[in-house]
Amino acid sequence: MEADRSVFILLTNTGTLFTKIIQGYTKAPYNHASISFNRELSELYSFGRKHPSNPLNGGFVKEDLKTGTFSKYPNTTCVIYELQVTSREVEKMRRVLQIFIRSRQKYLYNILGVIGIALKEPVEFSNSYFCSQFVAEILERSGIKLWNKLPALVTPDDFRQNYRLHLIYAGKLSEYEPEL
Repeated sequence: MEADRSVFILLTNTGTLFTKIIQGYTKAPYNHASISFNRELSELYSFGRKHPSNPLNGGFVKEDLKTGTFSKYPNTTCVIYELQVTSREVEKMRRVLQIFIRSRQKYLYNILGVIGIALKEPVEFSNSYFCSQFVAEILERSGIKLWNKLPALVTPDDFRQNYRLHLIYAGKLSEYEPEL
């Protein structure tokens, strides 16, 4: 498949207190999910901290490996998966993403949704997402259904365990060098 027919799912563990709390419950190695439209991860989107030093102010973010939250946590570990998709699906994903970009100020971080996962009950509010819910939503609204459950119940570990995702990197995020 052509290079422009892949998207990349980045799963990370920054080792922050919030991550450790989630990890204590999930027992999963990675508890944050982002989606990128290129192997270099320069077009990386998720729901997370709007400001690296404030874990309480969250929402829709374009993440930056060099200057964003990840830069504050140099020991962040990660796995990167490639998902083969059609050009049409990429087009649809970009259209859905544009909706988030245009209205980014009105989106909130769905902290109750994270609790809902623990209770196996989807907690959905309009304009409110958590990281893996957002990535699953982008995929689902583009016609890519990787699971038989609502995006509000998708965890970062669900990506790790999905047969359609192909692992291309595991290690420290700061040491990732995309093969072009």
